Formats: sequence, C-alpha cells, structure tokens
Amino acid sequence: MKAFVYQSQASRVSFGPGALALLAGELDVLGVTKALVLTTPEQVALGQRVADLLGARCAGVFGGAVMHVPIEAAVEARAVATRLGADGCVAVGGGSTLGLAKAIALTSSLPIVAVPTTYAGSEMTPIYGLTDAGVKKTGRDLRVLPRSVVYDPELMLTLPVAMSITSGMNAIAHAAEGLYAHDGNPIMALMAEEAIRALADALPRVQQAPHDIDARSDALYGAWLAGSVLGNVAMGLHHKLCHTLGGSFNLPHAEVHTVVLPHALAYNAAAAPQAMQRIARALGADDAPRAMQALARRLGAPVSLRAIGMPEAGLDRVAELAVQTPYPNPRPLEQEALRALLQRAFDGAEPA
Repeated sequence: MKAFVYQSQASRVSFGPGALALLAGELDVLGVTKALVLTTPEQVALGQRVADLLGARCAGVFGGAVMHVPIEAAVEARAVATRLGADGCVAVGGGSTLGLAKAIALTSSLPIVAVPTTYAGSEMTPIYGLTDAGVKKTGRDLRVLPRSVVYDPELMLTLPVAMSITSGMNAIAHAAEGLYAHDGNPIMALMAEEAIRALADALPRVQQAPHDIDARSDALYGAWLAGSVLGNVAMGLHHKLCHTLGGSFNLPHAEVHTVVLPHALAYNAAAAPQAMQRIARALGADDAPRAMQALARRLGAPVSLRAIGMPEAGLDRVAELAVQTPYPNPRPLEQEALRALLQRAFDGAEPA
C-alpha cells in the first residue's frame, strides 16, 4: 500500500428527518447566543422559519447570498454581521449560502452552523471561494469549516428535481476527484466510492419520486460523504475548470460540474487507472467517463456548456487561465489538450 497521511477534521453532524428541530441545541454546544441567519433571496422564507425557530437567539436574516460569492456580497454580509452583533452564523441553503457564511468566518472567525438544502457538500469543507473582477479564487482555511451541520432530508423535499440532479452530480464530482487526489488516502477512497454509489443509486429514485424521503435521505448521505472527501484532499483539473468557467462567465455552478466531469475524467483516465476502476464500479459500468455522462443524460441533466450559456468565444480564455495556476492533477495540464476538452464539453460530445 502507498504511504499516506490522514488527518481528520472535526465537524459535528446531526442527520435525519426532522433534524432541523435540533438547531437550537447545536447553538448551545457552540456557545452561540446571537446567530445571523443567511440565505439566498429565493430562500428568505425558509430563513425566516429558522429565525422563528431560534427566537431571541436570532440576530436577523440576511438574504443576500448569490452564486460564486462576489466580493461585494461578502463585504455587505460582514458589515451586517458586525452591526447586528452576531456571534455566529446559521447558513441555510446550498453552496452559495455556505460560501457567504465562509466569507464572513474568514475575517471574523464566527462559528458556522450549516443547514444544507442541496447536495453541494460545501458544509463539510474548509474551502472558500470569492469572485473579484470576474475571477474566482479559492483557498482553504479551517476558520471557515462549519462547526456543526444539521442534515434534514425533509428540507430536500422541495428542492426541484432538475436542481436535485445537478446538485447530486456536483457531489459525485467531489468524490470522483478524491479518488485520484495526490494527497488521497484509503479512508477517503472508501468514502468516495461509497458516495458515488449512493448518489448514482438515489438520484434516479429522486427523479421518479421527488417526495420519497428514503431516496432523499440516501442522496443526502452520499452528498455528506462526497463533501467530506472534498474537504480532506486536494482538488484537481475538474474543479479548476469549473471554478474558472463559473467565476469568469457566471455559469450555474452545479450544471457546470455536471457537464465537465465526464470530460475531466477522460482527460485523467490513463494517468489514474485505479481511480477510474473504482468510479466505474460505483456506477456499475466498465467505462467511468462515458458512464458518468450516460448517467447525466438518463437523468435529463445538461451535457453541454452551450446549453448552460457558455459563449464559445470564451473557451480559449478558460484554457489559458486553467494552466496559469493549475491545481495538482495526475496528468499535467496542457493548454492545447484542455482546449480540445472544453470544445467537446461545449458541444456535448462523448468524452474522449
């Protein structure tokens, strides 16, 4: 067995239908007495429900979370937290809301309690991202890792099917890259393969019966594992491309991951054969990249960058940016090969 280093990251997790009722107790554990509730504009009603649940413990509801965390939104949220005297944040939502909470914690060290409503997995990572002048920059800092996570599958019942599918594919991407991360280890590999298996099994059931609480629970379980993997190992080519595409062209985060993943896997396939075998096994298939795209097609998810608003004229720029500050990857990032990858992703072609 290859030598490795494993360091666990402490997060408290409460999981199960109705777990939202445990939220006040989680604030007690952290010593938070005045929490700022964060949401997107679309989820303010849910944020108010959480605020009512917390009563006097709620400092207020800030509904200004937006995709890719523009620096302007982060500055505004930090000012609101300071003005209201918040000593903690409750992030209710998906990656955008968690990203905003992390932007606050990065400069204030306020503890975060995460209440996920998608399968994004950000709640299990110390990874943050901020977009400034059209460029998204990411980093890792333990100050932004949520101290407590409340997973309530009942909150997923209202997540639209299309969003559920792409959010789940996004989670699969986290796990898939964990299988060929340069700093991976056997524990993360076990979690990654199980995450892919659980999500690939649950998402078709969610599509067929969106209110099936067991299907929602199984998908959330897979997302938890996938997020844990992402939080413990390095990101590679796939995430580099998605961060560049999303931050530079304001494309929808989960949809970008869904489209790019099969092509990123194909790019790395020859350099990471064991990872591809495990991904294929988790999908019940022989060819990991093609099986991943076939899963997306079967679920009705987008499979081309063109379909989600990417301008073809921007592909050269993405390839240039990707090689400027590359993430560690099993195959070196070659600009010409990346440009070809991006074209196939733009066209919705089979991964090659």
